[in-house]
Amino acid sequence: MNITLLLVFIPTFFFVSITPGMCMTLALSMGMSIGLKKTFYMMYGELLGVGLVATSSVIGVATIMLKYPTIFLFLKYGGGAYLAYLGIQMWMSKGKMALKLDNSCSFEISKKSLAMQGFVTAIANPKGWAFFIALLPPFIDDSLPMISQLPILILMILTLEFLCLIIYASGGSTLRKILQDSSNVRLINKIAGTLMIGIGVWLASS
Repeated sequence: MNITLLLVFIPTFFFVSITPGMCMTLALSMGMSIGLKKTFYMMYGELLGVGLVATSSVIGVATIMLKYPTIFLFLKYGGGAYLAYLGIQMWMSKGKMALKLDNSCSFEISKKSLAMQGFVTAIANPKGWAFFIALLPPFIDDSLPMISQLPILILMILTLEFLCLIIYASGGSTLRKILQDSSNVRLINKIAGTLMIGIGVWLASS
């Protein structure tokens, strides 16, 4: 690996990753609604999706995907509609992800569903594919074997992405605790639900 390129890549990708986007907003919303610990399952799915997108971008699959945008339609509209549906339920203090008005901590949505939400959000955004196509090539040294560089870059991407997701989810979880101490459960649900609806619309319209 070209160390000079790697040292430039790390702060560059961290700056881009920490910027609010679909996945970070999703982490913030889930941190508020279900807490940091359970949000990790969404993060696992999101990281799997990011790894897939980044790897595919390097080997050229993303170029094909971008030429045929209809491939994204099912994931975009289906995933966006589902996230918006969850957001509406949360806004109304109903559904599996909403905090209960009696302050109970019941949690019904499955770990698999959380991971799938993160995965779909990561791979269904055409802008994410385009971003990796533009970002990764400049940091690959043509004089060195691709097989040695790609794993290192992907590892750095996933590590930085995971760190940023934790920051956003922790912020949401902290806000949840502050508001919950004041018994503002409905307000938590409305804020988290509004964010979730926004992510769904954003995903479907991107």
